[in-house]
Amino acid sequence: MLPLARLIGVRARGLTVVGLAMVVVFVVLARPQPSVLRAAAMGLVALAALTGGGGSRRAVRSLSVAVIALLLLDTSLARSAGFALSVLATAGIVMLGPSWRDALARWLPMRFAEAVACPLAAQIACTPVVAWLSGQVSLVAVAANLLAGPAVGPATILGFGAAGIALLSADLARLVGWLAGWPARWIILIAERGADLPGASSAWPATVVGVAVLTLLCLGLVLALHRILARPLVMLLALVVLAVAVLRPVRSLGWPPADWHLVACDVGQGDGLVLHAGRSTAVVVDTGPDPAAINRCLRELDVKHVPVVVLTHFHADHAGGLAGVLRDRTVGEIEVTPYLSPPAEYKRVFDLAAQHRIPIRMVTYQEKRTVGPVSWTALWPARVPALAGGAPSTSTGEGSPENNASIAMMTEVAGLRLLLTGDLEPQSQRSIVASGVDLRADVLKVPHHGSSRQDPAFIAATQARLAIISAGIDNDYGHPAPRTLDLLTHQGMKITRTDTAGSIALTTSDDQLSLSTNPTHP
Repeated sequence: MLPLARLIGVRARGLTVVGLAMVVVFVVLARPQPSVLRAAAMGLVALAALTGGGGSRRAVRSLSVAVIALLLLDTSLARSAGFALSVLATAGIVMLGPSWRDALARWLPMRFAEAVACPLAAQIACTPVVAWLSGQVSLVAVAANLLAGPAVGPATILGFGAAGIALLSADLARLVGWLAGWPARWIILIAERGADLPGASSAWPATVVGVAVLTLLCLGLVLALHRILARPLVMLLALVVLAVAVLRPVRSLGWPPADWHLVACDVGQGDGLVLHAGRSTAVVVDTGPDPAAINRCLRELDVKHVPVVVLTHFHADHAGGLAGVLRDRTVGEIEVTPYLSPPAEYKRVFDLAAQHRIPIRMVTYQEKRTVGPVSWTALWPARVPALAGGAPSTSTGEGSPENNASIAMMTEVAGLRLLLTGDLEPQSQRSIVASGVDLRADVLKVPHHGSSRQDPAFIAATQARLAIISAGIDNDYGHPAPRTLDLLTHQGMKITRTDTAGSIALTTSDDQLSLSTNPTHP
């Protein structure tokens, strides 16, 4: 609002009054929730830096006062990651931004120098905390913020206006809200496309030592950046190196192996399995929780056509990444369990399928299907758990009906038998054993990420040589459970895990199973 106030001749303390009034109105309209108060406090700090004298020294004093006041109002903020990020970003902008802007302004227009310096300073300040939260360091955040920045003002002002106008006229507010949606769409597009770049982020250990090392690296970068930013040739070289790293990242040598049959993608705490069905073609069984992770894995495997996506059940750690499979690929159909629960997840899957005009079919018990060299038989579910009062159960966790209704598939490819089990719990495992079906397999995808709930008779009946466990590093569930690892070892199975090895590729050579891995975290 300050540039608009300047246009009509407001100056000096009048700008401070305008800015302060806007912050107060913002808090009233958005309601004084913790995140709103945090944004308002940081906005006041920026206001002090922009409209008052004293430069960064005044801004630092204002930031200190804002932090102390917020902590006195709500002491729980001391443990809030969002609060830490807000404070660090603001501190970076007011303490580092001005000098970096001046360095860039030696060879760039002032407006562009400011546009680059602000997100760069905020990103450097926040990087250790972001790495602690996500286990990743972003390589595209500054560029993404630079591109999204011009849309932030219009989206905020129009959305702000719509909230106020709604008090007077819903129809007029709807029009203003529709206008606000266009810059918001641009921000979403930049976020999605940026995260989708091959080298958008680099894995980093989210440990005390890892974060400490990264903090030291960021401090070193802070000391060196002023000189680097003032030299256009050095900056150009740095940008070229960064662009190459983001657009054409160096892959692990030998990944993926040319003759892979199955890849268990490292999708975090979830399942994402890929069966090779021909050149640039694969059957995908589950998608993990994160669209970016499964999309990255399929891109590394050069998968462009997916005749069938099988979703063993509708929990988010198996179906949440579906959008990543659909992105820039042709998908023939989506095969799902007939147990449509949890409601929010299955509706999201059906909506995505409708948007992309992809048919959905329910699996049937003991059906046999073939896609190129890949064939499979559905061993489960033989029956669907009862629905309480006609509504799907929303229970989750161990022993849930959603897990027990998982699709189990005996898959054959290149002479190998692969038993894929979703999140089957002991109840369904015992039922499959009781059915008398031949469960012998070369490879077992261990049910439910290796949880402690396994039926020993089911595990023994597979007689598998290799057990694959798909789990997230340092996950909150304790998967895989030590007791399950002991059970698999007692059965003489070799164990491989995505949480320790990264993505896992299965190949064969002279009738021998071979494994290749692509670590995606240190």
